[in-house]
Amino acid sequence: MGRVGPVRWVRGPNNVRIPKTAILLALFIVSDAHAQWLNIPNVDVPRTADGRPNLTAPAPRLPDGKPDLSGIWLRSANYMDGVAPPFQPWAEALFRQRVSDGGKDDPIGRCLPWGIPRIAAFSVQKIVQQSRLLIVLYESLTTFRQIFLDGRKLPEDPNPTWMGYSVGRWDGDTLVVDTAGFNGKTWLEVRGHPLTDALHVTERFRRLDVGHMQVRVTIDDAKAYTRPWDTTINLELMPDTELLEYVCNENEKDAAHLVGK
Repeated sequence: MGRVGPVRWVRGPNNVRIPKTAILLALFIVSDAHAQWLNIPNVDVPRTADGRPNLTAPAPRLPDGKPDLSGIWLRSANYMDGVAPPFQPWAEALFRQRVSDGGKDDPIGRCLPWGIPRIAAFSVQKIVQQSRLLIVLYESLTTFRQIFLDGRKLPEDPNPTWMGYSVGRWDGDTLVVDTAGFNGKTWLEVRGHPLTDALHVTERFRRLDVGHMQVRVTIDDAKAYTRPWDTTINLELMPDTELLEYVCNENEKDAAHLVGK
């Protein structure tokens, strides 16, 4: 058999989490599997002699010579593993409280947006790259992000948002993206690392080859941490599939049962 991809989940009856592979098996029984667009060879991905995606081939480039970051990507590990952020005292106390409470106040438990960089580190994402705009479509919550590459600056007095405002520029083969203008209501990851409306995220996207991309992330939030700190998101290409619709708040019944310890 070929390599098994990462598990992707959906909400089933009574809001139980079910592997999407189980749903797909049921669909295969009653309908044409090709209609699901989950095993469509991507003509832009180079192949080995036996027809498999050549994920170690050189990274593709656009006609202007810039690396092409397009594709469907998923992280290979938790980007916070082994990271010890330099907490402000109140932020560390809140983090420990959230861990103790089992994450009962996590915004995503109420189907609210994940924020940046959390959604980039945990959701299947589709990058669509143009010369002056990079669009990211996230499978989780079926949301999106726009990264403007047209030379504009971050807004000086933004209306605070869950996902912030993003602008990017090229530094050689690395795309540097700055994001700010957050409302401070999201978490950095499931264990509860806090952030505030002062958060400024810098991401450095570097496509290593066809199948692998590294995103170096700098978290700068002076209200929650004593200094800026770095971590890395490693992404792997999902070459022959498409995004699936995910609607968190359809028949949502979890929130009332998130009561903590």
